[in-house]
Amino acid sequence: MSKLKVAVIGCGTIANSAHIPAYMKNPDVEIKYFCDIIPERADAAVEKYGCGTAVYDYHEILNDPELEAVSVCTPNAVHAPISIDFLHAGKNVLCEKPAARTYEEAKTMLDAQHETGKVLNIGVVNRFNDGVNKIKQLIDAGELGEVYHVYVSFRSHRSIPGLGGAFTTKAIAGGGVLIDWGVHFLDIVMYCCGDPKPLTVSAETFSKLGCDMPSYTYVNMWAGPPDYSGTYDVEEGVAGMVRTEGPVITVNGAWAQNIGENEMYIDFIGDKGGIRLQYGADFTLYSTSNGMLTTTKTAYPTGNHFENEINAFVRCVRSGEKLPSHIDTNILTSRLMQAMYDSAETHREIVLE
Repeated sequence: MSKLKVAVIGCGTIANSAHIPAYMKNPDVEIKYFCDIIPERADAAVEKYGCGTAVYDYHEILNDPELEAVSVCTPNAVHAPISIDFLHAGKNVLCEKPAARTYEEAKTMLDAQHETGKVLNIGVVNRFNDGVNKIKQLIDAGELGEVYHVYVSFRSHRSIPGLGGAFTTKAIAGGGVLIDWGVHFLDIVMYCCGDPKPLTVSAETFSKLGCDMPSYTYVNMWAGPPDYSGTYDVEEGVAGMVRTEGPVITVNGAWAQNIGENEMYIDFIGDKGGIRLQYGADFTLYSTSNGMLTTTKTAYPTGNHFENEINAFVRCVRSGEKLPSHIDTNILTSRLMQAMYDSAETHREIVLE
């Protein structure tokens, strides 16, 4: 069988740190195109990886009959139009998270996938994380009993990314810490708990520390230096509660807070046991046995979850397998985040039909 010919659309950080290296390690893949509207980025990718052709407008490759699949690694604002264009051109798509800036945009992507029948997976990479999958297996096996509450914390001490840039511009990103970090945490919860239907959502968002940009004192700014002439119109903090057909989910998230703690974890709380997952690391199981309290530390072999994700995408393009990251499933997370934003804007609970 010939190699799957793919294109990487957007040659920035996530492409170079995750998608491209994973494709390069897959023996069944050939990267045919590196595309970026900044020509230097596309040219640099060709030179660095020693393959492919640099293009600067994705429209030029839409109708290449050899091209079968693309990774969309662009800013959030163009996830939907680029993914939809490639789907209608008969290509299979892996689009980075979040699916889109809003639920309505994500819904147009879902509709395009249904119309074309091509693959549309969203880059919720934690669904391919070995530790997350072990937690899901434990929950599915009943080790925690009824999981009735999940507590989510994604909090950092004064680290708004790239103040004034794309991350803090709503028109580009769609939102702040919720859509950037929260999408991963909420998706882990939904996945491990069987993607329960959200019922009601109540949330508030906060934009307090970064709105006076020149006065913002920070620990780090990992997405680049501040641009004080730029825009800051997103939230740096969020608090909320979600009722689902499964557990209640409570959320506490912040890019920036005046508490000197970085707390990145998820607590799955059941009536037989509980699990604390340290995001990006291992987890601990708390339970009882024979009248004793037990604490189980875990250790297990782990692979690179981006490689797992890319390999699964390549496999499903060939096999037709439907992955857990399919837009049909991920649309629930988009709807959940939209409801949180709507609740914060209207200061009332949102009831989902």
